[in-house]
Amino acid sequence: MSKVKDFFGLVPKVVTIDLLVIAIFVKWGWKLKMFRGWLVPFPNLNGSWLGFIYSEWKNPNTGEKPPPIPVMLTVNQSFFHISCMMRTGEMESSSYSEGFLIDPDRQIKNIAYSYTSKPRTSLSDRSIPHDGTAVFKIVEKPKLKLVGRYWTERLTKGEIILEYHAEESLEELPDDFRDHPVTEDENRRQ
Repeated sequence: MSKVKDFFGLVPKVVTIDLLVIAIFVKWGWKLKMFRGWLVPFPNLNGSWLGFIYSEWKNPNTGEKPPPIPVMLTVNQSFFHISCMMRTGEMESSSYSEGFLIDPDRQIKNIAYSYTSKPRTSLSDRSIPHDGTAVFKIVEKPKLKLVGRYWTERLTKGEIILEYHAEESLEELPDDFRDHPVTEDENRRQ
């Protein structure tokens, strides 16, 4: 009888230790490279990414595509969730549906998300809020970057190339990324 009692006295301790180990892994451990590939199939994309949008949109006033648009993507990722916020000098886009497509056998390593974009209010005459989708190939070697494409319900599309900038999630664009080429062009013509 004492062996049964000892066993059931040990169960709460074992369960507590197991739950503590799981909690530590879910909070911090999944980010460790030693778990990548065999236990954690997706990379840690947390932080700020800087790059450019190469839009296929044509300016109705000039009939030309804009020059590359400076852009920042911030990624907030945990073991169970990921969210993305993209900012340019004219808009902010936040994701509402996200996911990884990872298939090592087929050499596929992608992240995709759908988003809602909200342009600055002062641009409402030419840029309305809209939804869209972005799909990025995750490149880890030789340098960490995201290379992808986007399309929107406004029938615009293009490519986006981002390089990893910092572990910190910036809340606004760096000074050298604030200017938007379409806004600059409009300001020069006025």
